[in-house]
Amino acid sequence: MKNYKTQFLNLALKHGALKFGEFELKSGRISPYFFNAGLFNTGYAVAGLGQCYASALNNIDINFDMLFGPAYKGISLVALTAAMLAENHGVDYPFAYNRKEMKDHGEGGTNIGATIKGRVLILDDVITAGTAATQAVKIIHSEGAELAGIVVALDREEVGRESRLSAVQELQNKIGVPVRSIVSLTDLISHLESGSELEKFLPAVREYRKRYGVPLNE
Repeated sequence: MKNYKTQFLNLALKHGALKFGEFELKSGRISPYFFNAGLFNTGYAVAGLGQCYASALNNIDINFDMLFGPAYKGISLVALTAAMLAENHGVDYPFAYNRKEMKDHGEGGTNIGATIKGRVLILDDVITAGTAATQAVKIIHSEGAELAGIVVALDREEVGRESRLSAVQELQNKIGVPVRSIVSLTDLISHLESGSELEKFLPAVREYRKRYGVPLNE
C-alpha cells in the first residue's frame, strides 16, 4: 500500500475521523467502522488531510487544470489541497467552490473563487447518494468547462440496496469520468492485516465486506 494511503489512515485514526465499533448507517446497515471527515478539525489535522489529498492527486491517472469543491465539506478540501500542492509539490492550481444559497448582493451568484474553465477535478469527502457531486457536475458543465474526474477520501466499496454496484461505481457510470479515492475498504482491510492493535476489528470488517462489499472481480 502506498505511503500516502497509510498516512491517511493513521491520520484519520489519530483524530477520530475513522472509528471502529457498531454504527447504524442511513441504509439501516450496522457497519463495524465509520468515517467522519468533519473530525479533522484542528490546524495540524487539516494540514495533514490536505497533504494526503495532494499526494493522492500526484498518484492518480487524471489530468486536470483546476479544483472544485462542492458545498460544504468540499470547500475546505479544495483550499487545503491547493495550498499543499503549491507548498509541497511546486504546482499552483486555481480552485473554486459553490455556495448552496444564491447571493443577491455584491457580486451575486453561487460560485466563488477562480473562473471555472478547462479540465476541472472535483474533491469531496465521500460519495453516498452522490447528490453534491452531481450538482457540482452541473455547475461545471454550465460554465462550459470539462469534468476531469472526482476524488474522495474513502470508497466504502459497498453495494447499494438495489444494486450490485457501489455508490462510486454508479456515479462513475453516470458521469462517464473516473472517480478515485485516497483509500478504499480494501486498503482499510490491508491496514488492519498489517498487525496493528486494531487487528481485533478485522473479522467484523471482513464479514461486513462479505455481506455488502462489491464483488472483488468488478
